[in-house]
Amino acid sequence: MRCTQVLQLGRQLAWREQRAVWRSLGCQYTRRSSTSSTAARQWSTPLAKKLADAIEFSQTTGPISIAAYMRQCLTSPGDGYYTSKTNDGRDQFGQKGDFVTSPEISQIFGELLGIWIVAEWMAQGRKGSGVEIIEVGPGRGTLIDDILRTVRNFKPLASSIESIYLVEASQTLREAQKKLLCGDEAPMKEIDIGYRSPSKYSNIPVTWVEDIRILDTDPSKTPFIIAHEFFDALPIHAFQSIAPNPQQSDTPQTIQGLSGPIEVSNPQRPTSASQIPQWRELVVTPTPSPSSQPVTTTTSSSRPALASSSTATAASPSTNLDFQLSLFKASNPSSLLLPELSPRYKALKNKPDSVIEISPESHAYAADFARRIGGGGNRHGSTKSTKPFRSLTSKDTSSAGTSTVSHPFPIHAPKPNPSGAALIIDYGPLNTIPTSTLRGIRAHQLVSPFSSPGRVDLSADVDFTALAEAAIGASEGVEVHGPVEQWMWLERMGIRERAEMLIRGLEKGREKGEAAQGEGEGVERKEERERIRKAVDRLVERGGGGMGKLYKVLAIVPENGGKRPPVGFGGGVQI
Repeated sequence: MRCTQVLQLGRQLAWREQRAVWRSLGCQYTRRSSTSSTAARQWSTPLAKKLADAIEFSQTTGPISIAAYMRQCLTSPGDGYYTSKTNDGRDQFGQKGDFVTSPEISQIFGELLGIWIVAEWMAQGRKGSGVEIIEVGPGRGTLIDDILRTVRNFKPLASSIESIYLVEASQTLREAQKKLLCGDEAPMKEIDIGYRSPSKYSNIPVTWVEDIRILDTDPSKTPFIIAHEFFDALPIHAFQSIAPNPQQSDTPQTIQGLSGPIEVSNPQRPTSASQIPQWRELVVTPTPSPSSQPVTTTTSSSRPALASSSTATAASPSTNLDFQLSLFKASNPSSLLLPELSPRYKALKNKPDSVIEISPESHAYAADFARRIGGGGNRHGSTKSTKPFRSLTSKDTSSAGTSTVSHPFPIHAPKPNPSGAALIIDYGPLNTIPTSTLRGIRAHQLVSPFSSPGRVDLSADVDFTALAEAAIGASEGVEVHGPVEQWMWLERMGIRERAEMLIRGLEKGREKGEAAQGEGEGVERKEERERIRKAVDRLVERGGGGMGKLYKVLAIVPENGGKRPPVGFGGGVQI
């Protein structure tokens, strides 16, 4: 079976599981008795009870994958973390929310992303029309607002932008984005693919869609795509390699997660005479009974990746959690298909107890980015790609490795003139497969991903190598640079120089200021200077769980044989 067919089948299986969950959540459970454990039990959230009922009473659902659990917890209509309002009316972002992202820390972050777009636009010949700005997962709109504010200072580029697209599933966040980018008075119309409103930036239309794949792929357009802290929230599947022929164990097993140890209930072992290890999927099931002990957390100043797993105090199996991980008793379609997509996964199959995380939805998004930039498929019509993708190291050297990638997506005609670029910024390892990284975060603290479903943010490390493979496998018209650590990218982009410019601007304001400036205003400006410098230090911090070290940056650009690395990845600005 071709890899294209394998992944298509995998997506169909995932969609069938998701539909089964939706049907179960919406049905009336006539078989429920008053003595049912789910009926009598006190659940932490309404969504927790719905999920437990779906698992226990549905004939089609049963234990659900981590991917289905994440999708429901984050985007279930009315009950999901991003699709419902928080209890006290606050949003999820910022110091008063659950986590802080880079755009909230400093405006410079978004400004540098805007400069990166300008530099790529210049290097690609300064397209005079057809430019699109696309952001997936735009949060409150802070980042895209800083980008557009920067880009408008470059008049030729600003005048070539035809559309702004925001991929957003949350109505609450969509309203916040509209208010920031368009204002309260601007009309917002429902259209066939989503919603549209004129922006405050020369009335360039802003269009909201729930999935990027809704947008047409027009080979005449030049899309610049931003994905900041987007991929970490996409659903993952987790698999564990089970050694052949061991005795079945009734003893719970513990695996190490980023939030601490996670107990896997009743790990089942194969009983056949197979002589090779098998992948088994880790699935979500309700815990047998609640406990009175509270969930233990550990303080973190930002997103969960900013706290080291070595310092995280985990919730023990006896804490009051609604759900737990269990190991599937036998191979299922997901465990037979997904770990076979890459040699990287296959290499770990023969190492018993290896745990891997795979995000097919992340692969699909990276491939979509690549097709929009470089066109779809292999120019020679084969199902293999053997071209290199380039990775820059912290020593500022460039290395190229050959990647043989089976095309997991349909092959289309290439884009006659590849154009545009994608910039992905997220947390995850530079070149290894994420393992046991699912975590929850609430009020700037790491918590179990199985506590308070729908009220806790969930995320997992991003597999940047898998994104690179998906991109170059989907289009022969692109190449990939990175990932590089965020501190390096920001330093190359001139973050410190920009900070000093802002500080000098404060000083000039003081000089024009006004001879009658009071002592209070001087103190305020001093505090602002200190705030700017501290924000920069936080973004480039390399020690411990610093953002500069944990976050990575990856670029997808038009194929040029590696002759023109993008700015921030070893290249310079071409004027």
